[in-house]
Amino acid sequence: QVQLVESGGGLVQPGGSLRLSCVASGITFSFYAMAWYRQAPGKQRELVASISSGSSTNYGDSVRGRFIISRDNAEKTVYLQMNSLKPEDTAVYYCNARVGRAYWGQGTQVTVSS
Repeated sequence: QVQLVESGGGLVQPGGSLRLSCVASGITFSFYAMAWYRQAPGKQRELVASISSGSSTNYGDSVRGRFIISRDNAEKTVYLQMNSLKPEDTAVYYCNARVGRAYWGQGTQVTVSS
């Protein structure tokens, strides 16, 4: 049974930082491309950042230079370091694992507000 469990969300002031974590089980983690997506109310889900099995990274235009994605294959965990947060970063953040088919976590809420 595949599980992706996100953590680290919360309320943060504009300009602050948060670090999201996603722990995977039930998959051979090192084989999988991992990604973070987000969905704000009334908007489509969008790609935030992705990291390949070989640790090549890709970022959405709105977060490039502020967010960093990384992975620890030994811990079966993917991270998203979010810096210089803006109110428009407010969304539910989802972890995604993909080799052919995709798996999703339940999401973690990030709210950026003063």
